[in-house]
Amino acid sequence: MSIYINLVVISSLNIERSVTFYETLGLTFKKEQHGNGPEHYACEIGNLVFEIYPSQSEIVGITTRLGFNVDNLDAIIDKFSTKDGLIITVPTVSPWGKRAVIKDPDGHKVELLESL
Repeated sequence: MSIYINLVVISSLNIERSVTFYETLGLTFKKEQHGNGPEHYACEIGNLVFEIYPSQSEIVGITTRLGFNVDNLDAIIDKFSTKDGLIITVPTVSPWGKRAVIKDPDGHKVELLESL
């Protein structure tokens, strides 16, 4: 039996702002709506679908932590450096590669990893 993750869904208080944030990482989204469900954004990353839905409350799952492999960590961090509070840890070399942690507009922690 093989198992792999194929769907990640997060909620956002402002999905347009969140989509802009994740597009800065290099993701490409399209707007979707399934039946009578809410409009949301979806992005395919290999076999994984990453979706951003509007939050149904004033609280989002800020304990959620996401991780993305990226090609040029320093360039991405430079794009976020002018936005107060988004960078949690600056790029450092770890056993897994060059790593930094930022947070999205809703407070979800996002780990970025560049292979060395």
